[in-house]
Amino acid sequence: MHRVIGERSLEETSVDPDLARSLLRDIVRARVFDHRAVALQRRGWMSGYPPFEGQEGSQVGAAHALADDDWLFPTYRSNAMQLARGRPPADILRFRRGLSGFEPEAAAGDSADGTGHDGRRGTTFTAATPIATQLPHAVGAGMAATHLGEDHAVCAYLGDGATSEGDFHEAMNFAGVFSAPVVFFCENNHWAISLPEERQTRSETIAQKASAYGFDGVRVDGNDPLAVYEVVAESRERARSGDPVLVESLTYRKGAHSTSDDPDRYRGDVDLPEWRTADPLERTAEYLREAGAIDEAFVDDARESANAELDEAVAAAESTAEPDPEAAFDYAYAELPPRVVAQRREVVERGRSGQD
Repeated sequence: MHRVIGERSLEETSVDPDLARSLLRDIVRARVFDHRAVALQRRGWMSGYPPFEGQEGSQVGAAHALADDDWLFPTYRSNAMQLARGRPPADILRFRRGLSGFEPEAAAGDSADGTGHDGRRGTTFTAATPIATQLPHAVGAGMAATHLGEDHAVCAYLGDGATSEGDFHEAMNFAGVFSAPVVFFCENNHWAISLPEERQTRSETIAQKASAYGFDGVRVDGNDPLAVYEVVAESRERARSGDPVLVESLTYRKGAHSTSDDPDRYRGDVDLPEWRTADPLERTAEYLREAGAIDEAFVDDARESANAELDEAVAAAESTAEPDPEAAFDYAYAELPPRVVAQRREVVERGRSGQD
């Protein structure tokens, strides 16, 4: 384990009071977003949603450790990380409703061509839904940055289940061989849907898998956002110098894998250490109150502000027009090949005839 909250005073960490308050504020925002999103899904507002309650401290700590020009390749469960990186909550809600994921007008200027249609807002790419496919992309982006003489790092977010995919091992191998400036940030929440960690790997830790590819792995208490911040900040500095790092952030998924999942069917009573299930919001708030960094009203005020932000985000998502199905072809290729031209024509004709 690497650095656990409570073992050091706030003054002994590299986190100043202003940053500590920002971390907690973003944890509260993420918790409010998660609860609201689950409630929206339950009333049919969107078809599905992957809850992340319990993992907010891990994601927020990592997000704040990245520089503004670092690139983040997220997955479907990294909403807290995206929010802390500045992605508007309305964008994430649009994505969950099957819309573009962002308003082009609001994102204009973020992409190379100024249209906002490159699938990212600033330096945060669109969340990958397939497991681990974002990892080779992240390593390729890191290798390209090195080739172009750029100085930023790349953060590839993944869950423990992704370490069983071939993409994970291929990405790790390329990162090691080519000294890509990548931080692999793995949130180990103990479950890959219904598969427990011990059924997924015989390795004692996920972090130790890095040694097979020639670089270091480190474990951190993922329910301690201050510790996560410090570890990821140090790891990105190493990555920028050509030494990739695998960070294993130990946390716990309190709820279901998704809103279509019933964890009671497979999880039952699991013997876990107290830190693993400690609520990161309550834990961090208590720590900062004892340190004199926040007052008693801080969390309530942050929650009130987050709820107001979510009200506006939901309204913005609901007011977004349904996309033209033909637009799905606009940014697939620079020049459409004949088979895709035929597919586009078929979509147009189906639309005219009223077919699904």
